[in-house]
Amino acid sequence: MKKSIRDFHLAHKKVIIRSDLNVPLQNGKIVDDTRIKKSVETIQYAINQQAKVIVLSHLGRIKEEADKKKNDLKPVAKRLSELLEKKVIFIPFTRGKEVEQAIANLKEGQVLLLQNTRFEDLDGKKESQCDMELAKYWASLGDIFINDAFGTLHRKHASNVGIASYLPSGIGFLVEKEITALDTVKKPKRPFVIVLGGGKVHDKIPLIKNLLPKCDQLLIGGGMAFTFLQAEGYEVGNSLVDVDSLSFCQEIVKKYAAKIILPIDIHCNTAMEDQPGKMKDINELEFNDIGLDIGQKTIQLFKKYLTSAKMVVWNGPLGVYELSNYAKGTEEILKYLAEKQIKTIVAGGDIVAVATNLHIEDQLYHVSTGGGATLKYLEGTSMPGLEKIEEE
Repeated sequence: MKKSIRDFHLAHKKVIIRSDLNVPLQNGKIVDDTRIKKSVETIQYAINQQAKVIVLSHLGRIKEEADKKKNDLKPVAKRLSELLEKKVIFIPFTRGKEVEQAIANLKEGQVLLLQNTRFEDLDGKKESQCDMELAKYWASLGDIFINDAFGTLHRKHASNVGIASYLPSGIGFLVEKEITALDTVKKPKRPFVIVLGGGKVHDKIPLIKNLLPKCDQLLIGGGMAFTFLQAEGYEVGNSLVDVDSLSFCQEIVKKYAAKIILPIDIHCNTAMEDQPGKMKDINELEFNDIGLDIGQKTIQLFKKYLTSAKMVVWNGPLGVYELSNYAKGTEEILKYLAEKQIKTIVAGGDIVAVATNLHIEDQLYHVSTGGGATLKYLEGTSMPGLEKIEEE
């Protein structure tokens, strides 16, 4: 077991908390504050323990100077202040005299947020490539390091692996909850059903290889379904096909024919537009059809397998949910899982966004904040940000 924030005496200590405050911004305003809300528990605990709290986070990608303006953490500091009901001191720098002076003046129970750690990427990608000189500098600002940014555990950055190399370290409550929930997949209660959607098959190959032997059914929708359908010999028209993954699909369907459940009808159109289309059985698709959602027969088929499920893991939408006419498959199946109280883990930005928009997060067993990190964890691959944390 990794050390957690509970294992440290925090009073009077400068505690660096690496949070995941990477929220979507539009014209300087926060579109979805879920990740900020999920970060509050760990920060509040440190405040209650009379720590001097220093928060680090990235926001977006910084490839050029112009990216700084749209990825400034100032709006995040304001929202964090509101959620904590406490002023968060925002320092618009990642290092330097202003940072050092502000930390020197920090009192017990106060919170300070530094500027976006990826601002350091403009100078040789020092954050993203784990520059150890930068990590050592950040570590020099604190006494204890707590990693609560689950979304970056699969990356080796200066602000996670780097700082943990120099300070006593543990995980925060968000990371602890993510790991606890995702570890249930290692020995799932059966029937265990996986739902996969989204675009390219290639991105999901490691996940499929790791989880398919463990599951009872794999229900496939979204764009990736058409690669499997074409591999099975169906005409899929102008639907999305990941040509490079066709041989993988053929091989995996042959090996696990009884487990893999593909759509039997499709809601399609001849253009990618938000206009009502036609429901067609999969053997009726024509050369100019574009599959945009699973059909009603498929919705009922998927429900049949989900009804008896004891655990469900879902990644990726089952249709082009951004178009209201083609959101039905994803929304109806998700609401069904919530209503039937089937133990469900949803992971990945798109499907999490649907759950959030439907206001059903609290009815699901676990809504992961991780995105790519969650997939990597479920794939069973290494998580550098976690491996570097001290053991109990």
